[in-house]
Amino acid sequence: MEKHRGFPGRLPGSDLQFTIRHANHKKGATPIVARERFRDRKAIDRAADRAFMAALWEHFGEEPFVRGNLDAGRLGWLFGREVVPAEEPFDPESYDALLRIDVDRARAAFPEIFGDED
Repeated sequence: MEKHRGFPGRLPGSDLQFTIRHANHKKGATPIVARERFRDRKAIDRAADRAFMAALWEHFGEEPFVRGNLDAGRLGWLFGREVVPAEEPFDPESYDALLRIDVDRARAAFPEIFGDED
């Protein structure tokens, strides 16, 4: 499992994690599953989405990246929208799966990250 050095481990001041410490060799990687973002989510959850997307953009930009030690649960809040598979076939249970940021969708969802605020 590739560890993304310098990537924040969690949202500061919270227990919302962005990375995992160790690969689960017995069960394998937790599958990445798209999670629905409802309008009534807590402010802390929306802040975690913004901070995680900002970290992804800062570390990887438009280039494909390996899932590695990125938390499947946190990826799930962005998966299928702002973060998409970068390979076919895509294995959502692989630590080696390639992902990429869909810049247009990410920019629309998080304009403050891309400097597009009015």
